[in-house]
Amino acid sequence: MSMSTVTQIVVPAPRPRTAQLKLKGEAAALPDINTIRKAIPPHCFKPSTLRSLSYVVRDLALAGALTYAALTYIPSVPSPLYRTLLWTAYGFLQGLVGVGLWILAHECGHGAFSVHRHLNDFVGWVLHSALGVPFFSWKFSHARHHRFTGHMQKDMAFVPKTSPSVFVRCVGGALSSIIDLEVLEDAPLVNLIRLLGQQLGGWQVYILLNATAGEDSMQDQDAKWWRRSHLDPFSGVFRPQEALYVLISDLGLALVAAGLYFASKALDWQTVFLLYGVPYLWVNHWLVAITYLHHTHQDLPHYDGEKWTFVAGALATVDRDFGFIGRHVFHGIIDTHVVHHLFSRIPFYYAEEATKAIKPLLGDLYHSDDRSFMGQLWEVSRSCQYVEKDPSNPGVMKWAQ
Repeated sequence: MSMSTVTQIVVPAPRPRTAQLKLKGEAAALPDINTIRKAIPPHCFKPSTLRSLSYVVRDLALAGALTYAALTYIPSVPSPLYRTLLWTAYGFLQGLVGVGLWILAHECGHGAFSVHRHLNDFVGWVLHSALGVPFFSWKFSHARHHRFTGHMQKDMAFVPKTSPSVFVRCVGGALSSIIDLEVLEDAPLVNLIRLLGQQLGGWQVYILLNATAGEDSMQDQDAKWWRRSHLDPFSGVFRPQEALYVLISDLGLALVAAGLYFASKALDWQTVFLLYGVPYLWVNHWLVAITYLHHTHQDLPHYDGEKWTFVAGALATVDRDFGFIGRHVFHGIIDTHVVHHLFSRIPFYYAEEATKAIKPLLGDLYHSDDRSFMGQLWEVSRSCQYVEKDPSNPGVMKWAQ
């Protein structure tokens, strides 16, 4: 398709935005957190250090085996086409394994890895640093995301806009004589650009600028935009007593950067990029997609401060399905996110049992969607662009139709 002129772009008419998941329990009284806790077997709250460590060993062994195979066999393949295909397969598979390690560090950040705080911090710092994540910086802001999930002002991640994006408004204004704004919002090209930006750069923008956080989520409300980085010990994201831990996070990243520098000297930068850089992009793609789809669904609300409660926010999340990879490589993070937001200290290997235990109590207040994960990434990006006030339910924000 030629794109030399705007008139050559075929833009479909807006489609009705429908979904399979319905908020049948929207008006139902929410159970209190202790009532939900009592429905879960007590052993689900007790992590096993050895079991958790065994998953670390497993995932590191997989990552090491993939790295060894890539360095040993791929360079000797004579065909450039086959080498390219093998490097592509390596990057994808190593990215999947990297997500598994990311989730194990995530367990450490929540204290669900073991009952030993120092072990949790050490393992989490090592694993997340290796993946290019500032562990303690992320741990602090992520804890506040859990504390205020679904809160329009105080949540720390994927707080929705309350009007069309700047990109859509600017393009719509320029093309207002040709294309209606509502039609433009649904255009596949616009959705593709939006998704590419989110999936390729969403994590980095979040770390550097605290993007998608609520306007009242900062610890220092007066911090300028350049003082909102997760890498800045004196960032407005953090309390003063957290500065030392942010520095330790930065030290971890500096050590990994030094390791990559020396690896590029021993090998070459192209090989290091293929070994580390491509899987890094895949890991961040999956983590952004997972978080986005857990907290974004056409039928799930967000709340203003007057209506928000911890339980309401935690239940405004949705479990999804990613098959074998989701359950066994991603450690079930996609399938059991609702119970994780209610009780983040439940280890991932008990989360499925805990989910089954609370579903009868929650009834229609529990939400899941088993449609195609990647298909929903496209559809949700198209249909969930900004929220507006629900006139029939003060304090509740619903996705614009």
